[in-house]
Amino acid sequence: MIIGTRGSALALAQANIIERKLLDIGVETTKNIIRTSGDTFTDRPLHEVAGVGVFVRELDDKMTNGEVDIAVHSMKDLPTVRPEEFSTSAVLKRDSPYDVLLTNDGARIDELPPGAVIGTSSMRRRAQILRYRPDLEVQDLRGNINTRIKKLEEGLYDGILLAEAGLQRMEWEMDVERLLPGNFIPSANQGTIAVVTLAGTDAEDITEELDHQQTRIETEIERIVITDIEGGCTAPIGSFAQFVNDDEIHVRAEVLALDGSEQVQVEDYIPVDRYTEYARILANELVELGGKELVQRAVCQLVEKDF
Repeated sequence: MIIGTRGSALALAQANIIERKLLDIGVETTKNIIRTSGDTFTDRPLHEVAGVGVFVRELDDKMTNGEVDIAVHSMKDLPTVRPEEFSTSAVLKRDSPYDVLLTNDGARIDELPPGAVIGTSSMRRRAQILRYRPDLEVQDLRGNINTRIKKLEEGLYDGILLAEAGLQRMEWEMDVERLLPGNFIPSANQGTIAVVTLAGTDAEDITEELDHQQTRIETEIERIVITDIEGGCTAPIGSFAQFVNDDEIHVRAEVLALDGSEQVQVEDYIPVDRYTEYARILANELVELGGKELVQRAVCQLVEKDF
């Protein structure tokens, strides 16, 4: 089978994980590296690259055209609503869902001096760190994981925010500070690798063997909770579900103003056997609390570059 993947070091690391897992079940693969528009336009903030799922569409097209059999994605990049012809055939067991702060001198978030410059391309991370430390300066940071770390080392930033899962997949051990969900709720599906195929194909049947049911349920809840307020992958929204035991899942989600000055949040423990129903209840609560209005305001500000 042919695996379609982006060409960044992290994307290739994720594709290699799938390649090894398929080989373990007796399936040999080759890789087709696709350069996407999201990789091309690295000279501008991510929210200025048109459309939702900027890292996904080109791989979808290659699959439809028969050039690849399966596509490997960071699941958080997959749009909430997908065409019926595509199947998310496998959701791998989740790596770390958390954000981390990386600094040149090992300083923790509470040790940074006022005015320290933090780099991130995520509107959610921007809003959350400004809520926690409004005295910091947040600047846009694009590029692959290697490029971002190089910019930090060159002194362009005092610290940068990254997904811990990316460092894990690159097998890099770094002195980072893990930012826990009490103040930094992750993006929906962060830390999760997804395998996408065309529905009804042999590729779908084969890759379903890689699916991790518990992670699939967690990621589905995270998507349901933000469905009614979703403003695209660049909106300042966090959503995180985590099994507590076999019967209960802890769920929390939030929407923030771009500068972190406002937020609405929901949090609850929901039963596993009725998780869809209870996730919908939380989704409604998030809307009723004003989540949709906050997202709409944030999207307007992004268009106007008023942040």
